[in-house]
Amino acid sequence: MFSSRRRRRSEVSRGMLAAFFVSAGALHFVKPQPYEAIMPPQLPYPRELVYVSGVAEILGGLGVLSPRVRPWAGLWLIALLIAVFPANVHHAIAADDIPGNPVSRPALIARLPLQVLLIAWVWKTTGADRMRPRPSRARRVKEALRR
Repeated sequence: MFSSRRRRRSEVSRGMLAAFFVSAGALHFVKPQPYEAIMPPQLPYPRELVYVSGVAEILGGLGVLSPRVRPWAGLWLIALLIAVFPANVHHAIAADDIPGNPVSRPALIARLPLQVLLIAWVWKTTGADRMRPRPSRARRVKEALRR
């Protein structure tokens, strides 16, 4: 009973994680302007980068639903979260300079450490924490011949 309850919680957590990333990714296409506004000015092609990050979030979210690719999707999403962190920092620093910014600077600063919790959630929920390197094909053949 305990393991079935734990399994159910894991399924719910995966579903929530997938919904979070697919929804967030879709928003990059529905309303790209807020994402463009927080893009660091040093980065070229802000609209295109918003779309690329939206596709990356959608693919990662869908990958969470597939047991076969779930750990890889987890690593993908963690890399994405790390990659977009500079935009979050820029948003917190330049909050007052971004036209129509509805979020206060203290809230944006408080959001930054939450990125670490989001990474931890992805890490644990996707099984990325249990990935082990697979032996090379040559090594597997060599071991099979020894038997």
